[in-house]
Amino acid sequence: MRVTERFTLDETFKKKLYSSRPHFGFNGFGEVIYYRTYSRKKADGSQERWADTVIRVVEGILSIRKNHYKEQGLAWDDGRWKPFAERMAESCFSMHWLPPGRGLWIMGTDYIYERGSAALYNCGAVDTSDLVDSADWAMDMLMSGVGVGFNTAWSGDASIPDKSVPKCYVIEDSKEGWVKSVRLILESYCRSGPFYRFDYSHIRPAGSPIHGFGGTASGPEPLKALHRRLETIMDRYCRHEIDKTRCVADVFNAIGVCVVAGNVRRSAEIALGSPHDETFLHLKDYERFPDRKEIGWMSNNSVLLETHEDFEKLPEIAELIRHNGEPGILNLVNVQKYGRFGKEIPDRAWLTNPCGEIALESFELCNLAEIFPTRCRNEEDFKAAVEFATFYAVTVSLLPTHRSETNAVIARNRRTGVSISGITDWIEKIGVTRMTRILRDTYKAVRRTNERLAKASGIPVSLKVTAIKPSGTISLLAGVSPGMHYPVSRYAIRRLRIGNRSKITQFLKEAGVPNMPDLYSRNTTVFEFPIRYDNSRSVEDVSAWEQFSLLAMLQREWSDNMVSCTISFDEEIEGEQIEHMLAMFAPVIKSASMLPRKEKEPYMQMPIEPISQDEYEKRVKEMPKIDWSAFEGSDGAGEGYCSILACNV
Repeated sequence: MRVTERFTLDETFKKKLYSSRPHFGFNGFGEVIYYRTYSRKKADGSQERWADTVIRVVEGILSIRKNHYKEQGLAWDDGRWKPFAERMAESCFSMHWLPPGRGLWIMGTDYIYERGSAALYNCGAVDTSDLVDSADWAMDMLMSGVGVGFNTAWSGDASIPDKSVPKCYVIEDSKEGWVKSVRLILESYCRSGPFYRFDYSHIRPAGSPIHGFGGTASGPEPLKALHRRLETIMDRYCRHEIDKTRCVADVFNAIGVCVVAGNVRRSAEIALGSPHDETFLHLKDYERFPDRKEIGWMSNNSVLLETHEDFEKLPEIAELIRHNGEPGILNLVNVQKYGRFGKEIPDRAWLTNPCGEIALESFELCNLAEIFPTRCRNEEDFKAAVEFATFYAVTVSLLPTHRSETNAVIARNRRTGVSISGITDWIEKIGVTRMTRILRDTYKAVRRTNERLAKASGIPVSLKVTAIKPSGTISLLAGVSPGMHYPVSRYAIRRLRIGNRSKITQFLKEAGVPNMPDLYSRNTTVFEFPIRYDNSRSVEDVSAWEQFSLLAMLQREWSDNMVSCTISFDEEIEGEQIEHMLAMFAPVIKSASMLPRKEKEPYMQMPIEPISQDEYEKRVKEMPKIDWSAFEGSDGAGEGYCSILACNV
């Protein structure tokens, strides 16, 4: 699992990259996102600049490939690979393509070289037939920054253990220690194991640095709260006060809340259930289940459509969506039979990642990279970006994780998700007809590159290779619309909330960036930035029907995995049409979620606030120029991966 080989770019090339000037999106707002989230402290204590990050990523991915070749006895020549690596770095520097946020933050670090690839993956999924093993895996992955999808397949076999003489377990001050404590609790209920009480004295106090993975420790309190919750949940299930669906959802949501509260990583979850399961359909009805309010927000919920009877539930599903935007849908018939629609690729997947762009088997992870066609100057730039994004994703799959069950399914499927962002901007630039042809041809190019790389490295060709991810902070770096979504407004104030303890907060204040105290969260500052999208249409100008049509086209022409999409609809005008939309499109797509666009009173410090062109131009003139050369001491936030704040499936 360890990467012992190293690939390095020539110093002459590095100096050239250092002398280049990056062009971040949205009048420099993308640069703020970069320094807040992805810029790390270097080994010498100085702060990474964009060129440093690009060099770390490219040297890291080539080191993984070199290590694999050496381990497998395959020929490797640094001199042969250096021209390729330099072109890859230049393309990444220009943001023609980018790794996912996970890769941008942690690729090329000692953490990856020593602990394997898990932290490079955005999301994963797990079947809950075995509640103990699945919860163990889920907490481990969530604490590694991986979002988790889960179903409600547990058999329900559990009983209350004998608590009269509990054993003591001293929790190790590590991710592994936290995970094991959860496993011990569940084993006592599900496998007749001994009951434990825990000694938390070895867990580092709140505010201590988390070495290697970054951030600060929360102390033991979130873990204590999780242990109390898990014991209560399992006791209630064994006393028949809640059913099996509630038990599984509550266990996984409680774990996710602990990871968030523990300041270990932001987390994302998606729960998958049957459209015939009344409990599942109403998991977020807090009048029915008031005790779920503290944890129910942790996951989005989607139903699995796999039989004719399931599709007959669309009218009921449509009514639920109309009022609160849930559940989403996952068409397992298409997932397991097709790649791009009409092209058969048998697939064992029966789960999904939280954002809904990759269908997965249990213990499998989604492996992404992203292309930005509107950032490319010409066709040659675009073709090169496609090759580099494909190379990145295929190479990530060469490095095992620390979990054997995950390595087994990755080694078999080698699934990748080469994605495209800024799609609606691209449509405005070249039109749908031309884009459709480019997507069709480019898919073939991804396949060819994937096959060539697989053959060269002695691994199976990837089962599926393309996706459309929702994007988030990565699209902000590049200054494009996220995934296939239309922007909220062409001109807007984008507000960024940053904790007052963060190094960047005081720096931005001193630079003169407009700011104010957060009205909704203590010890947090809100910064304001004017942004402009290169798109004359906002989501309010686009009907839900048109959004569904674009989703279907991307599923047909590009994505052999899935398309992450949240269809925005006008509740008043289009609410009654949702059943019709689902009846028309659910049979020909793989996944979708919907969200009502209600007329709401604006509130203070909205994350995105539409403004006029005049207001935008006024604010741009007043924005200070930020001199980042003085910024230092930050190890980034590492949040550029799957998050419940970005996933709406």
